[in-house]
Amino acid sequence: MPSDTDFEKLIVVGDRVLIKPKSAPEKTRGGLLLPPGYSEKEAIQSGYVVKVGPGYPIPNLQDDDFEPWKKSGRDETRYMPLQARTGDLAIFLQKGAIEVLYHNERYFIVPHHSILLLERDDIDEDI
Repeated sequence: MPSDTDFEKLIVVGDRVLIKPKSAPEKTRGGLLLPPGYSEKEAIQSGYVVKVGPGYPIPNLQDDDFEPWKKSGRDETRYMPLQARTGDLAIFLQKGAIEVLYHNERYFIVPHHSILLLERDDIDEDI
């Protein structure tokens, strides 16, 4: 099993999420079931979020004199963060996910738009 320092070496890119699949029944701990029509059309998978990418890139349009060949002091990319957080239980469409092996364990790299539902134990007031 990979240690926490192994996961610190991984950089999840953009709007993607690294998920450790859960091999349990097809419902959440709270007993939430997905509609039968949905599971017939698409394979649904669940698992725990291990690492989250920085989010969706936001263009930096603060310069009035935007000319791409000019160097500006603000080349730093900004991101809109994702809803998923480390430790969340995610239910996602397996069709959009990419399965990878890391230290002989199975993980999925999932685009954020393929996540259908997140279950979080500690709910913050600012959400």
